[in-house]
Amino acid sequence: MAKWTPTHEAPEPLEGPVVATIIGGTLLWFVLFLVQLPFYGWFADHDRTWWLWTCLAGAGLGLIGIWYVRGRDAALKRAAAAEGAPPTG
Repeated sequence: MAKWTPTHEAPEPLEGPVVATIIGGTLLWFVLFLVQLPFYGWFADHDRTWWLWTCLAGAGLGLIGIWYVRGRDAALKRAAAAEGAPPTG
């Protein structure tokens, strides 16, 4: 079997409001955790407490994501300023 190789170039990645998107997703995970928290007893009775911890893990990973994308955005702006081009995003 021959190895498949692409015959065309990959498209450029889409740039957009990445920081705002990650912040929104992180807030959504945290709100979902808070909404489910009063029902902890029901979740425990039905072996569904992993739903709460999944939401909390999503919020925690989102905080790491915010830190990462803010650093990436700052690096892109520094690189654009060094080249004299207008910054993207």
